[in-house]
Amino acid sequence: MNHQQSKPFSEPFFRTDGFTADEASSLLTQILNGVADPIFIKDTQHLWRFVNRAFCDLFGYDAKLLLGKSEQEFWPLEATRCLEIEQAVFETGQEQTYESVLCDANGSEHVVVIKIEPLSGMGESAWVVGTVLDVTQQRQSEEKLRQQAERERILGAIAQHLIQSLSSEQMLERAVEAICRFLRADRVLFLSCDPDYQGILAEATEPGITPYVGSTVGSSLESLGLSSDRLSAYHLGQFQIIPGLAAEPATDAALESLRVKACLVIPVIQAESLYGLITVHHGQVREWQTWEIDTLQEVAAQIGSALNQTRLYKQVSQLNAALEQQIDQRSEELRTALQFEATLKRITDRVRDSLDEKQIMLTAVREVTEALEAKGSNTSLYDLEQGTSKIYYEYNRSLPSYQGRVALMEAFPEVYNQLLQGQYFQFCSKEPNPARGRVSMLACPILDDRGVLGDLWLINDESYGFNEIEIRLVQQVANQCAIAIRQAHLYKAAQIQVEELERLNQLKDDFLSTVSHELRTPVTSMRVALQLLGVTLNRELDLDGELQKSKPEQAPVARYYQILKEECEREISLINDLLDLQRLDVGNHPVNPEPVVLGDWLPTLVNGFTPRTRNRDQSLDLNLPVEDLVIHTDLASLERILAELLNNACKYTPPGETIRLEVTELVEAGDTLVQFQLANTGVEIPETEMTRIFDKFYRVPSADPWKQGGTGLGLALVEKLVLYIGGKIAVDSGDGQTCFTITLPRQLAAA
Repeated sequence: MNHQQSKPFSEPFFRTDGFTADEASSLLTQILNGVADPIFIKDTQHLWRFVNRAFCDLFGYDAKLLLGKSEQEFWPLEATRCLEIEQAVFETGQEQTYESVLCDANGSEHVVVIKIEPLSGMGESAWVVGTVLDVTQQRQSEEKLRQQAERERILGAIAQHLIQSLSSEQMLERAVEAICRFLRADRVLFLSCDPDYQGILAEATEPGITPYVGSTVGSSLESLGLSSDRLSAYHLGQFQIIPGLAAEPATDAALESLRVKACLVIPVIQAESLYGLITVHHGQVREWQTWEIDTLQEVAAQIGSALNQTRLYKQVSQLNAALEQQIDQRSEELRTALQFEATLKRITDRVRDSLDEKQIMLTAVREVTEALEAKGSNTSLYDLEQGTSKIYYEYNRSLPSYQGRVALMEAFPEVYNQLLQGQYFQFCSKEPNPARGRVSMLACPILDDRGVLGDLWLINDESYGFNEIEIRLVQQVANQCAIAIRQAHLYKAAQIQVEELERLNQLKDDFLSTVSHELRTPVTSMRVALQLLGVTLNRELDLDGELQKSKPEQAPVARYYQILKEECEREISLINDLLDLQRLDVGNHPVNPEPVVLGDWLPTLVNGFTPRTRNRDQSLDLNLPVEDLVIHTDLASLERILAELLNNACKYTPPGETIRLEVTELVEAGDTLVQFQLANTGVEIPETEMTRIFDKFYRVPSADPWKQGGTGLGLALVEKLVLYIGGKIAVDSGDGQTCFTITLPRQLAAA
């Protein structure tokens, strides 16, 4: 059925040439009855002129009962709306779509979407055709999802309130407000059943609803209309549902005073204790939905858990108050250790993540000086060959700078002998330093498993003694500095090597590119000259006839010309391979995706190698199960790839062996791929050579017993071309054969 805007037809939409009117009507009826969607056709009197079988099955009415009638007799509540929409279609010629709820013959409701379109060609009068889509299950699913979302929202909101508040009163106030909004009730109460807090603890009402009279803590439960029997039932977990007062005559007096027509009471129980009741009031008769009751029971469980946690929190708070004094005493003892650990972690993180030697040392001296509140610190690096120690970095609060000072180790053996042995020490100078005065100092070696790299000095007042925790902190900082410095040195050396390798590689690529471009012009000129020479020689000497002579010495000129021509073509092929590889390396190789019908193109490519394989007594087979298989890829690249592989197979396959190219279509991870497998028997690639066969200029040793030659660029070019057009290549060799597998995407996006 056409869903676009219908227009009047100048000709009948159903040609009846060769049919009688009855035959045409019967045929049209059969066609429409075969349509899965319910369809009806109406005239200008809004009466059903046709209903198909699907329409009758949907509503359970026989077609004979419906024809000639309208919705007024079956769905009077929807009839007026249906007639108005149909009339609008008649008047405007525009299709209309609307949603309606219609009952079938069994009284079951169906939510349907009806599309009305104008229809011409059914007689002298214009009719309309309607298509009915039953969306009952969809709407039911949407309603369930809405209910579930509303349920999760209220549970999440209340859970958030319960988590954020440790005050039971505030928590309950927010909870009943959320419940009131969720159920759209007039009033929600929380009645506490705790003897110490009996009565209404929280209340939420809709605007305009009078709060409960006497809603104060301390009100007796009996005064609120709760008998002991009812409380016993609540204690057992029973809930109370009152859709109307007639269902609960015992509570009429209590509820009528509040003008309550429907009531829902859910107990809040935790650890077999009745904490209270959630009471919901509604001013109209209301059928409480099962999902509403289930949600409220979950809310009651959350409130019970929160109230229990609140009580436990109060108990814990009391215990904490008693222990605070003891904790304060021990906290003071641990504070220093924790500060040092935090300092060490901060220094370790900064030093470990840095490969800058200067940043490493500056971070270490500054952080350790501030953590120990020392007067200053410095760090030196050793030159063991020269026997010197140079202060590279320092951090001082009030001391003069010594940065850059170089000390001879042999001049202070009592200091550097211990440091070179990996030992720390602290001392106070006997004689005051001219610049620093009398100070105490801690010296710690910076060393790793390879030896001592330098030292770290801490300076403080003369009366200060570094304790064990402080010394351990300085040692750990020194160890981290040693690791970081060694990493920085290794990284720097590696960077130098990488830069040198990149430079050499670039020089190599530049050289190859330059040489290739420079060689292309003279070699191309040589080819043109050879072609002209061939024309001349062929005219004067009949080259083809000369080359057919059995003995080379009988036709020396023709043989020399053939050698020159073959070697020239070989050089041009080498130059082109080098230039193609260079373009692939820099990303300048052109890619032009186009549809390729493999059944038309691939046999032509393979047949071009048939004379060569026949001369070598080889068998060449093509297996293409799906001849109309189409792949969207760069044809030039694909042809170059397969031609190189076929050329290699012809070159290295012994006589009497088979070369087989098989093409298959497969699906991996939802993507459609095309796989080319080229296998040749009688030859294997050693496992030790498999990792190098795609390297430039590499040829497998002893793999060419016929001495046919080659540049070692073919497979390197194949690998780069396969990757460039989005594919993968793999090679497997064993059991007397070698197989190259190329997997390409069925659809290659335009570059």
